[in-house]
Amino acid sequence: MSPSETSYKSYNRLISDDFVISTPKAWEGALALVTPEFDGWFLSPVFPTFRANRERLLPKFLEWYCKRKSVWGELQRKSRGIGARRESVHPEQFLSLEIPLPPLPEQRRVVGRIDELEGQIQEALNIRMEATEESEALLRSIITYDKRVKLTPMRELVKLRPPDVTVCADETYQFAGVYCFGRGVFKALRKSGMDFAYPHLTRLRAGEFVYPKLMAWEGAFGVVPPECTGCVVSPEFPVFEVNEDRVLHEVLDVFFRSPSVWSQVAGKSTGTNIRRRRLNPQDFLDYEMPLPSRETQMTLRKINAEVDTLKRLQAETAAKLDALLPSILDRAFKGEL
Repeated sequence: MSPSETSYKSYNRLISDDFVISTPKAWEGALALVTPEFDGWFLSPVFPTFRANRERLLPKFLEWYCKRKSVWGELQRKSRGIGARRESVHPEQFLSLEIPLPPLPEQRRVVGRIDELEGQIQEALNIRMEATEESEALLRSIITYDKRVKLTPMRELVKLRPPDVTVCADETYQFAGVYCFGRGVFKALRKSGMDFAYPHLTRLRAGEFVYPKLMAWEGAFGVVPPECTGCVVSPEFPVFEVNEDRVLHEVLDVFFRSPSVWSQVAGKSTGTNIRRRRLNPQDFLDYEMPLPSRETQMTLRKINAEVDTLKRLQAETAAKLDALLPSILDRAFKGEL
């Protein structure tokens, strides 16, 4: 960025092991130690930069201390402004924090122990992620290696549903959304009929297929899960009833989670700017997918159910792992680690 592209008169040049806070977001945990790859980079004055007195404080000790939500809450109480989104943490407020400061040898011991335990947590999370990726690859391979697949237009497998909800200004609607990169359908915001201009919406049913026209090229496809039954989407989200006599919805779910498929479908999108490309329903219905045999589909359904069970267990484990580090930090700075 050249000086002509900014109104700031000065910047902070970062040095490895400096400590940076975001003035508007520090109370939400936007505090960080500068890592070596950012040495020599610049930040605006909106990001005050601090340097630890190495004779008294290890930068890494400060970093771990400031990862605690109790510290963020203290900064929020010190910050000023009207309304949550207007609160700002100024340098003097950060400097007014009081930190339990043991001798340097004890700081090194605490940091080493936290690093060790955090590494073990990360290793467990990586194993979980690898298991998920391997299970997804297994499901995709069931389709890929079926020698009886037949290229079949989507219009033979799904049917476009028209919007079936007439919007009333005085009613509230639970919307659904579709994550990009094959991450599925989710419950989004509740909105009053006065908050949007669409006269009609579509109410979702479990097992249907849906995507947003604008983000399909980024893998925003999904089968509606049971928890999203009854949610609504705007006309910008085509909704399709799945012909289960031809294709099981689990097959569509697995197939359209594959990144290689997104680029194929994106080729049918219209628009010159890739970020504005739209996948129209008729183009989607013209897309031909490799439809596996019924026998293969039933095999995939069975294995997919087992994978879903594994994912639920992994999600429970991940929640416990996520809670471990805050607990470790709390004990560390109470002198109990």
